[in-house]
Amino acid sequence: MELDERKQKILQAVIANYLETGEPVGSRTISKYTDLNLSSATIRNEMADLEEMGYIIQPYTSAGRIPSDLGYRFYVDQLMQEKEADQEERKELLVRVDRMEKMLEQVATVLATNTNYATLVTSPQLKESKLKFIQVSQVDEHELLAVIVVEGNVVKNQMIYTENSLKNEEVLKLNILLNSFLQGLTLKDINLELVHTMKVQAGMHASILEEIFQGIVEAIHDVDEVEVYTGGTANILRYPELGDREQTSRLLDALVEKKELTKLLDDTMTREDKHGIQVYIGTETSNQNLKDCSVVTATYEMEEGGTGTIGIIGPKRMDYKKVVKTLKNLTGELDDIFNKKT
Repeated sequence: MELDERKQKILQAVIANYLETGEPVGSRTISKYTDLNLSSATIRNEMADLEEMGYIIQPYTSAGRIPSDLGYRFYVDQLMQEKEADQEERKELLVRVDRMEKMLEQVATVLATNTNYATLVTSPQLKESKLKFIQVSQVDEHELLAVIVVEGNVVKNQMIYTENSLKNEEVLKLNILLNSFLQGLTLKDINLELVHTMKVQAGMHASILEEIFQGIVEAIHDVDEVEVYTGGTANILRYPELGDREQTSRLLDALVEKKELTKLLDDTMTREDKHGIQVYIGTETSNQNLKDCSVVTATYEMEEGGTGTIGIIGPKRMDYKKVVKTLKNLTGELDDIFNKKT
């Protein structure tokens, strides 16, 4: 016989309660455990039906009920269906969102909902980002537009005022000079000697290079700046050991003041084994506000080499097995999405 929704909820409550306590479960316990708003008598009748159907058994006279093998099988099958549906829903959600910022916010929110912990996700970082190309164009007689493109397709537009108008061939020479010297370089590679050589070759247009160099610095800083998206901040309040007012205040401050989290994330990114799961317990984190918590982090990668971090923050008694598995699944999905050929 197929179980109706009421029987399914009661069976799930029996199993969940038994898994938690190891004690047979009675109708009064279920009446408090579920949101069905049923009387103990009604629950007893439903449990009698479930027993007759073979989903629960009474281990001894006058005891509550425990799951049978059939009951456990139903529970496990339901879990597997929910997991598959949840993964598909999460993947569809990620694919549907066009803007990366919005998508990463959604990842933090979905992850917090699925784990009941606080979460954080960073935007991808391109350490030592390289210049892809620079394009200088004449806007009008006294203005140039320099378009600076950095790895990760970050674009910086720099307006440059010139006292004298430039001829087309002069603009072309500037483009050749800039790209032949700078294309593929990082900020670290652009040293004083290189800048001096370029200025000599630019001659009377050396001042234009000064402004373009400033635009390059700003563009690379923009792409290397880390955005931190958080979710499930209120989940911290679920755990009694983190419920002390002062303690809670410190934790919430750490999650709200996101800059405090960047040191921890930098630690993850600079480790040799950064592509694995990292677990920080208590004082192992560099942030004193998180000393009563555990933090589990993992990384995801983009096709062009950008790497971001996903983290889960919870009490030291967090479900590490579930958290690690969730992070492995999610980072795999993100890798697939970001590296998918279009």
